[in-house]
Amino acid sequence: MESILLEQQKHLAIVTINREEAMNAFNYDTLVELEQVVESIRINPDIRVVIFTGAGEKAFSVGADLKERKTLTDQQVKRNVYKIGEVFNSISNLPQPTIAAMNGYAFGGGMELALACDFRIAVEGTTMGLTEASLAIIPGAGGTQRLPRLIGESKALELILTARRLSSTEAFSYGLLTKVASKEAFMEEVLGFAELMLSNGPIALQQAKFAITNGMNVDLQTGLQIERKAYEITIPTEDRVEALIAFSEKRKPEFKGK
Repeated sequence: MESILLEQQKHLAIVTINREEAMNAFNYDTLVELEQVVESIRINPDIRVVIFTGAGEKAFSVGADLKERKTLTDQQVKRNVYKIGEVFNSISNLPQPTIAAMNGYAFGGGMELALACDFRIAVEGTTMGLTEASLAIIPGAGGTQRLPRLIGESKALELILTARRLSSTEAFSYGLLTKVASKEAFMEEVLGFAELMLSNGPIALQQAKFAITNGMNVDLQTGLQIERKAYEITIPTEDRVEALIAFSEKRKPEFKGK
């Protein structure tokens, strides 16, 4: 059975961690599979938005597979930590917008996967957190860096040092989530949010994401230069011309990603 499933619906990719019996935990083989799937998405021009989710209704992902970890040497643990960090970096660096559809528990590495995505939508009534300190370790797949950039240093320190588990409602109030959805309407909400982006120019989506993520950690003037260069890439595109024609003809544009 494949540990990672990839489904493509027109211009939308849905990546599912397919280890429901293990609460969608990451063992080494799953990380290798995920890495391969992410790289296939990166080079696929037909994919414009990506959703990451977990199999079943109980867990998005509970992070590292602790049953596997008990059997590993220190060197193998280092290998796994390096691999999960590299894979989540690859997800964070995807040119396409990404959504974590958090259909259940998200702890440790599962929460770090969500943080590596651009947006996080969680089902109502679930819980999540960076709980590594309770296991005498620290977040090792980007959690100590991405969380403070998202919600601020003080709040990130609080959540990581206490290993506190948050309800989806609390996580939303902390600024961790884009939205919370009911169980009945969960995927409808996720797909609806994806569709809002899919209706826009795909090159514009990628260049806007590039300008924001690369401009965040530089001074304003450098960031403005990044924005200008990103804008210039959109000028000669067929999609920009199509948008102008569609506007004049009072119809929806048909973007081709060219």
